[in-house]
Amino acid sequence: MRSHLMRAHGTLRAMESEAALVGRWRKLATCYNTVACHLDRALQEAHGLTMSEFETLDRLVEARCEPRRMQEIAADMYLSQSALSRTVARLEKDGLVERALCETDRRGIFVRPTGAGIERHAAAHRTHLAILAEHLGPATA
Repeated sequence: MRSHLMRAHGTLRAMESEAALVGRWRKLATCYNTVACHLDRALQEAHGLTMSEFETLDRLVEARCEPRRMQEIAADMYLSQSALSRTVARLEKDGLVERALCETDRRGIFVRPTGAGIERHAAAHRTHLAILAEHLGPATA
């Protein structure tokens, strides 16, 4: 009888632990979705950029505006290569990035921000930080 109670207690603890884990995941997903929606709306309204377009520019500017291979950018981001390719095509159409073929490997494509892309990123970066601070709290040193 006692071993039966111990097993039941262990099962109950495991179920409570699983429920807590699922609850933490749901809280994290809700937080991400809330912040992402606010970011997407604010970046689009104020700067004409989607969140993916801003993130792509941000990665390029973060790399000190040196040309980066599309594969490297895709590996750093949450986008598939085809989604990144469409994002870069929109940025290029708007004059915010330039693409060039890699001279040593014709399969490789390099991307770098233009002057207009750097300026748009600088303005959008302030909006990005304001939304993050509003929802996640200010940055700490």
